[in-house]
Amino acid sequence: MQRLLLALILPLLLSACAESVWAPEEEVQRAKYRHDAPPTVTLITVISNRSGSGAHSSLLINGSQRVIFDPAGTWKHPLLPERNDVHFGMTPSALDFYIDYHARETFHVVSQEVRVSPEVAEIALARVQSYGAVGKAFCSNATTDVLRSIPGFEGVPRSFNPKKAVTFFDAMPGVKRSEAYDDSPASNSTIRVPPLNAPARAQG
Repeated sequence: MQRLLLALILPLLLSACAESVWAPEEEVQRAKYRHDAPPTVTLITVISNRSGSGAHSSLLINGSQRVIFDPAGTWKHPLLPERNDVHFGMTPSALDFYIDYHARETFHVVSQEVRVSPEVAEIALARVQSYGAVGKAFCSNATTDVLRSIPGFEGVPRSFNPKKAVTFFDAMPGVKRSEAYDDSPASNSTIRVPPLNAPARAQG
């Protein structure tokens, strides 16, 4: 019973301790981007090059539009509206910028793409948009919580450790895994924001 109650109230607790961001509807509609590819759910995980431990996790969802759910993330772009950790308008250049922002000499980025039905993609889009803002250090917990509510991903272990979800995705049929490395400096506190119609590159 205690576990059930925790599962029910945890999203509310996370939202309560996080800053809510809510872009205007006109900005969201203007930024919407539909990627010309099959519907997918992609787990993106930032992993330390020094310890091998997971540092951050997020979800890229491609359905009727492509968005990224970046719970408790620090990544921003002035042309991409955000609503409570969901960033709209994830064009190829925007995704390149997101990956490059996290990949540096101290971290690399693992992407694990799983093809889903259009119906499942829409469920995933609805789940991330209704989840709410996430508090610091709860990125993996929120990511796995959302995944467990999506058909086909119910077995993902809910955890604060991002690598547990990585292991689960590695075992999924048809998963496409890629890794991004970069030798840019460890600090990304001064990011150059590239235009979304040009190849993206974050600079520390």
